[in-house]
Amino acid sequence: MLLIETSTATCSVSLAQRTHILAHRSTFKPRSHASLLAVFIDQILEECNITVKDCAAVAVSGGPGSYTGLRVGVSTAKGLCFGSGLPLIHVCSLQLIAQLYIDKHMKEVPQYIYPMIDARRMEVYTAPFIVCKEKDTDPIACKEGPVEAIVVQPNSFADSLEKGLVIFAGDGALKCKEVISHEHALFLDLESHANGMAKAAWEAYSNNRFEDLAYYVPFYLKKFQAKLPKKDV
Repeated sequence: MLLIETSTATCSVSLAQRTHILAHRSTFKPRSHASLLAVFIDQILEECNITVKDCAAVAVSGGPGSYTGLRVGVSTAKGLCFGSGLPLIHVCSLQLIAQLYIDKHMKEVPQYIYPMIDARRMEVYTAPFIVCKEKDTDPIACKEGPVEAIVVQPNSFADSLEKGLVIFAGDGALKCKEVISHEHALFLDLESHANGMAKAAWEAYSNNRFEDLAYYVPFYLKKFQAKLPKKDV
């Protein structure tokens, strides 16, 4: 399965067999999605000696996140699906961050995980996740509430913090750290990566949860706000 993540400054592509990562490419260079995404896809397919048509599906991190990044990722994923006849899978951009924390950093099970994507100024995209685990399965991030764009304030997560350990992870977490101080709060500037999509994508594939290519669009959450171009120095 081909996994594409472009919802943040990260441009990341992974190839997975079920939940096992076979190959991956990533860069954290801003505004590189349009120039590097197709290159990364070609590289990992060549590394594994397969073509797109050999994949079972294409999964894309569909938002919320960067408007430009989401457009590049989703348009690329849809183009690959149209051209090869593969199904398209949506993965919440916040879920993959929560899953990365579970897979790589979790030492004890937190009460909640709040993945955070920077939405400019003091605003972040976030939602509460918990750790779900059934017998003989790896833990997976499960969403426990709606995805929201919130302005971080000192009491924003007071109820959750009173219940126990709360993880704030992602490129918006340090913004949260500036205004929230609590003994149960742990902040992690965790960079997004397509590897975090594997479990959610496989779960969707196993349950035939595919998107309609004709109507699928990114989950922007907020309306686009154009910016003036920077002047040359």
